[in-house]
Amino acid sequence: MKHWFKDQHFRSLLKNSSYLGISKIIAAAAGLLTLALAGRGLGVVLFGTLILITSYVKAVNGIVKFQSWQLIVRFGGHGVAHGDPEHFKIATGFAFSLDMLSGLAGLILGAALLPFIAQWVGISHDYLWLAIFYCTLLPVMASATPDGVLRVLDRFDLMSWSDTVTPISRALLVSAAFAAGASFPVYVAAWYVTDLLGQLYPWILAARELQRNGLRDGMRPTLNPIGLPGAWRFAIEVNLATSVEAVWGPIGRLVVGGLLGPAGAALFRIASTLADSAHKPADLLGKAFYPEVMRMDLSSKRPWKLMVRGTTFASAIALLAIALMVLAGKPLMEVLFGKAFVGAYAPLLVLMAIPFIGIFSFPLAPMLYALGRSDGPLKAKLLGSAVFFVTIAPLSWTLDVVGAAIALVLANAVNAGAMMLQLRTEHRRVRNPAHLT
Repeated sequence: MKHWFKDQHFRSLLKNSSYLGISKIIAAAAGLLTLALAGRGLGVVLFGTLILITSYVKAVNGIVKFQSWQLIVRFGGHGVAHGDPEHFKIATGFAFSLDMLSGLAGLILGAALLPFIAQWVGISHDYLWLAIFYCTLLPVMASATPDGVLRVLDRFDLMSWSDTVTPISRALLVSAAFAAGASFPVYVAAWYVTDLLGQLYPWILAARELQRNGLRDGMRPTLNPIGLPGAWRFAIEVNLATSVEAVWGPIGRLVVGGLLGPAGAALFRIASTLADSAHKPADLLGKAFYPEVMRMDLSSKRPWKLMVRGTTFASAIALLAIALMVLAGKPLMEVLFGKAFVGAYAPLLVLMAIPFIGIFSFPLAPMLYALGRSDGPLKAKLLGSAVFFVTIAPLSWTLDVVGAAIALVLANAVNAGAMMLQLRTEHRRVRNPAHLT
């Protein structure tokens, strides 16, 4: 294994993922503190209502957001790495335009639909005005252009620390609200303000890096990305894949709220938050893997070796995190959130299957995108989402929150299996022995 560290791409993968990892540890600690204080300060039902309001806005954002950072990496990463930034500038202008368009569409769609569907997703009429107010965040939440700029310019250090702005500031505001015995609207305001700060700060960092690297000249918004063949198709397919994936995150929480009420949504949120902490190693490697593999020759052995090495590295960390969460999850819940939330432990045990699946699946979507198969993750997520929607209601009615957790695990397993089959086919297609290095 020592010779792995002689590989520049593997070292870069570890370096960039370590930047993200350190910031995520800080963010996770702040996030747990925030959830613990909010849970104790509001109680299960009001805490669940808060989760449903924020989940609704995140669900709308997940549907309309184009994940424009992937456009910048896909079409601009190679050129910047080789001294030709023209495609990067076009891709960034295109990404910016898509962000603005999707953000405004999300605001209109989210605010207009909410009065008609609030009761279906567990949001009480008494708090409808707060949920509509929260929708005004959608124009900034839909922005992913700064992430793409920072990834291509290899500033994972800046991107990682920008990810801590929201959780740290939220922990501070929620701590003050908890100490003051604040009302429910104050907690919602704390979530709103910190989401806004966290969304605006990356724009400042990205603008500064563009100026520092002399890349702002000639960059302009456009919806006609001349010179980027297939850009619109790529953007739409990535957007659809992300929209479908939102089914398992914020939309899933809304469905649980509709089926089991705010209390069920609260327990599901606690369990999924702790499960996500064990999934982070694979998730962070996936974020660093995509820009790295875009710099490589996909017909050679190198990207495939990097994928195997990254999977091996992720497995060691993730398995440790899974074991820790299984053993310490229940006492951790009781200490942080109180006995009222210990019911989240059983669904947490089920959800521990997701980080295990993530060990093997984190490089699949980036590899398919790099190979020009942006339809691959979309097809896999559609299949997984179909399984989720078919199973969640009967499982939830039968097994309560544990049933919802089982439905989510089944969806993730089907999604990963479908991408594995597609990548196996692509591997056979691109592996030309005459070009192996």
